[in-house]
Amino acid sequence: MTDAISAYLVSYGIALTYDDLPPEVIGRAKQLLIDTLGCGVGGSVSETGRIVRTVAERVCPQDGCATILGSGRQSTPELAAFANGAMMRYLDCNDGFFARGGGGHPSDNFAPVLACGEAIHANGKEFLVASVLAYEVFCRLQDQLDLNSRGFDQAVIGVISSALGVSKILGLSPEQFMQAINLAVAPNISLLQTRRGEVSMWKGCAVANAARNAIFAALLAKEGMSGPSPIFAGRAGFMHAVSGFFQLEKFGGHGQPFRIMEVSIKRYPCGKFAQTAIDAAIKLRARIPSIDEICRIHIGTSAQGKNSMAGDAERWHPETRETADHSIPYVVAVALLYGAVEVEHFSDHCRQDQRLLELIGKITVAETDECNNLYPEASANRVDIITAAGETFSELAQYHRGHYLNFPTDAEIEEKFHALAGDVLSRERRQQALAALWNLEQIDDVGKVMNFFTP
Repeated sequence: MTDAISAYLVSYGIALTYDDLPPEVIGRAKQLLIDTLGCGVGGSVSETGRIVRTVAERVCPQDGCATILGSGRQSTPELAAFANGAMMRYLDCNDGFFARGGGGHPSDNFAPVLACGEAIHANGKEFLVASVLAYEVFCRLQDQLDLNSRGFDQAVIGVISSALGVSKILGLSPEQFMQAINLAVAPNISLLQTRRGEVSMWKGCAVANAARNAIFAALLAKEGMSGPSPIFAGRAGFMHAVSGFFQLEKFGGHGQPFRIMEVSIKRYPCGKFAQTAIDAAIKLRARIPSIDEICRIHIGTSAQGKNSMAGDAERWHPETRETADHSIPYVVAVALLYGAVEVEHFSDHCRQDQRLLELIGKITVAETDECNNLYPEASANRVDIITAAGETFSELAQYHRGHYLNFPTDAEIEEKFHALAGDVLSRERRQQALAALWNLEQIDDVGKVMNFFTP
């Protein structure tokens, strides 16, 4: 038994081919992949990176392996996808998609598709098709569903999109596609508490874990395992228990745009809702007489921005890196104090800087009609600074550099890649990796690309 949602996902996933992808979609997929792999290499030096690599490297199969970022060692596709996905998310500098329910990070889908592609020696075109499929499913479901308001995490959508992408690259039959979705959805309903309160290491691992489970579901389906059905419209299915009723619009291809073209790259290593707040703060820093003369700072943002990055008291005194990079008050204070927001600004030393803490204490954040009306096309923020002399300085920022309407050049993407990966990979390795990634459609085995990510 099936339902309309499952049937459409399967039929679309089976039918999508490389010839359906316009050149600009192929180009954007490669840009986002380069950005994501740079984030993963940069995140590999973290404590989270050490933990996930240690777990993944305990399993080393004889064949069907996938490479782990940061070490070059191999593991099963499931564990490699989990480890790589967690490292790709650690810095919170990978892409973002804005949607009515908050959106998420569709680049999380690269880790499972890449791991499975490497394990079966898929070529570059097959990888690109499966990745664009996963992006399309993730973004279209984010368009339709507001799961945050119901207490569920973006990993709930991530496990569906990953299951589709993995099923595609593994070449599953329509029936196996269907069962992979059933087996992925039923056991993987993730809670939004992952990103609320004092944020833990798990914040960067939640969707990576969903990707791991999606691979496991697809492998079970490939061997003939059946799953609960109908998974979406059933009496106790997804619509009843999680999302409420929804329908899907037509996905990309055959005249319909692909939503990957509306995915944005981050300029700063922090939550996507704060990118423009940082831009505004840096512009204001050049206009105010002195940081010491700041009396109050007020930040206007969207409902999604406030809920995600200023909705908990912990955002004003972050005890963990994960809380700090999901705090609008913290990153705006950093931008004002240092004139930039870089990876090093989330260290224990910076988080304990008394000048920074005093500046955070002067900040208030509120949802405004102005920013709500601009969302989701723009994740806008307005920053107002009031000085001790009574002067007010104000700046509204709508499209950060990296937003899909203000997208970076290939050269800028490469610059970010080198900056993030430079401490792990030699210049020669990075150049080899970039050459292969820009020409991915010509690569006969994606595992060859991963060879360049061995330190």
